[in-house]
Amino acid sequence: MLNRHARGFFTALFTPLARWLLRIGVSPDAVTVIGTAGVVVGALVFYPLGQLWWGTLFITAFIFSDVLDGIMARLRDSGGRWGNFLDSTLDRIADGALFAGVAIWFFTGGADYAIAVAAMLCLVLGMVVSYARSKAESLGFTANVGIAERAERLVSVLVVTGFTGLGLPPVVLLVTLGLLALASLITIIQRVATVHRQAFAESAASD
Repeated sequence: MLNRHARGFFTALFTPLARWLLRIGVSPDAVTVIGTAGVVVGALVFYPLGQLWWGTLFITAFIFSDVLDGIMARLRDSGGRWGNFLDSTLDRIADGALFAGVAIWFFTGGADYAIAVAAMLCLVLGMVVSYARSKAESLGFTANVGIAERAERLVSVLVVTGFTGLGLPPVVLLVTLGLLALASLITIIQRVATVHRQAFAESAASD
């Protein structure tokens, strides 16, 4: 939902920057790689040190590369399957680093095992959400359903983690992660059920 409503706004916002980067010779792939590297550094360096607010600001500065590289590819008409593959693969790395960074801090200096475990659940379930869709598509099915889209997961965890670093009660982060994990689980079930219906219909049609 957030993706659909925000796409037009961010496209308009970042198109001038995308044009300028292309003009000076920066490729969409380079933006994808640099953006992912920035998210990973913010999540796995700042967060484990307990710098939740500054880590969130650092990550936010790079997270929009996911929008920027897509705009650049469309402007240059050079996206294609390679760009899609690279973007999706590095998205998984960025997402994993984000939840891992939160978990590391709360397993160590943050000393809140419930939050750490919830972050790990979000990491694992989020990966399965993405895998279920990609595997379905590789088999010729569609699984573009669910309530836990990537944008919602990222915005939720970044906002609440950042404000936790400014003094927001940690229980708010725990509840947020718990709801994200639940939403991811529901999304997995929805996608499995969707593919099951398609596979059953396909089998019935071939009989």
